[in-house]
Amino acid sequence: MTHPFDAAQDLADAPHTGGRQRPKDAATLILTRVRNGAPEVLMGRRAPGHVFMAAKWVFPGGRVERADHAAACATDLPPADAGRLAREMTPRRARALALAAVRETYEETGLLLAEPAPPASVAGPWREFRAAGALPDLAALRYIARAVTPPGRSRRFDARFFMADASALLHPEPTAGSGELDEIAWLPLKDAPALDLPAITRFVLGEAAHRLSDPDRPLPFVRMVRGAHVIAHTD
Repeated sequence: MTHPFDAAQDLADAPHTGGRQRPKDAATLILTRVRNGAPEVLMGRRAPGHVFMAAKWVFPGGRVERADHAAACATDLPPADAGRLAREMTPRRARALALAAVRETYEETGLLLAEPAPPASVAGPWREFRAAGALPDLAALRYIARAVTPPGRSRRFDARFFMADASALLHPEPTAGSGELDEIAWLPLKDAPALDLPAITRFVLGEAAHRLSDPDRPLPFVRMVRGAHVIAHTD
């Protein structure tokens, strides 16, 4: 499954405001599983009233919050993925991004990528994890892509995309979540491209499909340079 990046659609996905905004750190989680011999992916549709990507199907995710820098976790990122992130940022910032991906997924879908933990060890600012008696499982994450929203948009993010297998979830089925996504579903990976997707989501969807059979492929970084989209790849 290959989806070339659609630069024109990427510019049309969000209104151009002309403002100068510095991209904010954000993280996204692509959850996959196999049912009846075929891969599925978890996706949600953003509610129509959103200013950014309204009514589009996306992966759960969002911006990094202050609490993400202090939350406890059960495991650390795999060394290879931590090493890739270390080329871009400090270990503390990389850990916060990974935790943001886990937290946003819980908030939007009700799914916890976590391991059970003794109550005494579940400390920190995330009351939902304390209530579940669990700690985030960062070892289940794989860092697979990076993208920066084009300048002049109402929202700008420097987004890192992580991937994980559903076997690391405390329970396999989503709930209503926060309401940011008005529909949440496990979808056959082969059918997902037919949805109304942002350009970057479609591109990363193809990347996720390839990584199921080639997990060590180079990592893509999508951004605009001098008015043109550029995709660079790193090992």
